[in-house]
Amino acid sequence: MKSSNQPTLFGIDIMCNMTKWKVFDFSADNYCPTGNRVKLEDKYFPLVEVTDKFSRKTVSYQASKKDSVSRWLKYKEGFSCDLVETLLSEMDIKANDTILDPFLGSGTTAFSCNAKNINCIGYDILPMSKIAVNAKSYVLSYNLKELKSFRQFLKELKRPESYTEEIPEIRITESAYPKCTSQDLSFFKNAILNSNFSSNIKNLGILALTNSLERLSYTAKDGQYLRWDVKSEKTIKANLERKEKGKEPLKVKLDKGTLPSVSELVISEIDIYISDIDMLQKSFTEKSGKTVFVQDSALKQLPLLSANSINGVITSPPYCNRYDYTRIYALELVFLGKTESEINSLRQDLLSCTVESKSKRDYLKDYYESINRIDDFNKVISIVDENLVLSEIKYALEQRLNRGDVNNKGVLRMIKGYFDELAFIYYELYRVCKEGAQVAFVNDNVRYAGEVIPVDFISSDLAESFGFKVKKIYTLHQQKGNSSQQMKKFGRVPLRKSITIWEK
Repeated sequence: MKSSNQPTLFGIDIMCNMTKWKVFDFSADNYCPTGNRVKLEDKYFPLVEVTDKFSRKTVSYQASKKDSVSRWLKYKEGFSCDLVETLLSEMDIKANDTILDPFLGSGTTAFSCNAKNINCIGYDILPMSKIAVNAKSYVLSYNLKELKSFRQFLKELKRPESYTEEIPEIRITESAYPKCTSQDLSFFKNAILNSNFSSNIKNLGILALTNSLERLSYTAKDGQYLRWDVKSEKTIKANLERKEKGKEPLKVKLDKGTLPSVSELVISEIDIYISDIDMLQKSFTEKSGKTVFVQDSALKQLPLLSANSINGVITSPPYCNRYDYTRIYALELVFLGKTESEINSLRQDLLSCTVESKSKRDYLKDYYESINRIDDFNKVISIVDENLVLSEIKYALEQRLNRGDVNNKGVLRMIKGYFDELAFIYYELYRVCKEGAQVAFVNDNVRYAGEVIPVDFISSDLAESFGFKVKKIYTLHQQKGNSSQQMKKFGRVPLRKSITIWEK
């Protein structure tokens, strides 16, 4: 059993308190069987290393807010350059090696790798990723003179009164902006796309607008949802309807004050880009690595990647926490041209992490048949179905559902689909990695209806079934809490946030 390099935490010896990070209460009130989860905990806990190398900030967007280039797209689910750089060093990744990130997000892995002359292959299904990755991968090649000319072009843009076209809406984004803001967004977007600037400069302009949407709107990202400003038409209308029905008004705490203008924000973003690019181009003298990005699901793309071609993997999948990226990033998706039906389809294509996710088993079976690898499909499904811990969790949640403890039966389908799909990811990662390559996975453990699901150890167990050796499981000092509803009904069980390290 390991401790971090730092001998004490808040003056308490870590070695004497390692049990703080070990789970003993897997099922509230011992309502369901826990034997297999206990065995799994005992098997992998000796590999846990409570560390100060990483923190809540480095495994999230928080540490990137002021980092050059990383701040170009506010992607709350991403991790920091510091995390990537630490892992690259630990993995002993060399120049011209290739790192894979199957959930590339805002492109932090790719940017950090490229800065060290390391190549990166990445996949992500969200269109914001493509724009951000393209913008960041070109950072050393931008023509600053052209970019400053583009800034002047934006500064002189003024929407004529005759221009009344607005940004399209779907149900969830209806009345998200003041009318004039929606018109300005449409006007600026079209002006940028129809300008004579290079495609890379245009892409930066669209990224600048995309990164400004939340601040321009009556919304704010808040966990699983978009919160709405007290001044929004949606809030006002809802309260009028509640008043007519004799109900209390909604308790809306969000008040963003006076919203900024499109021109003000987009020029502010471009100023940040100019500053970051100028600094990097002056200070960066080494060769840059290359990024190959495909806007698609890793479930589809990984099986097409050559075997034994990857030197390492650094990634963080969507967590099994019911967060719906298509709702959280609805403003961005609609702005980038996605319709309601396309967004609904996108929701199903994402890794299963919402209660609306449907099983992908039939799709995966058809897909593996189409690429003449049905034996691989059967192997993965067999390992998942025979996993005793997953069977125990499935049974426990079914019992909780029958008891009325599960507030949405889609939770059971989501968790089953989540590990189904991760198993295919792990299987393909083993296939594409070279011998000696290491895989770093950032993930959160979760708890539903009083049942703890140790994602870090289950993932390690599946990875080991496919051939990986589990080297260590980094765990943050700071543990994750439970929802207020769960704590009220079942009490609190602190959960690990981990970075699992596997080796081929």
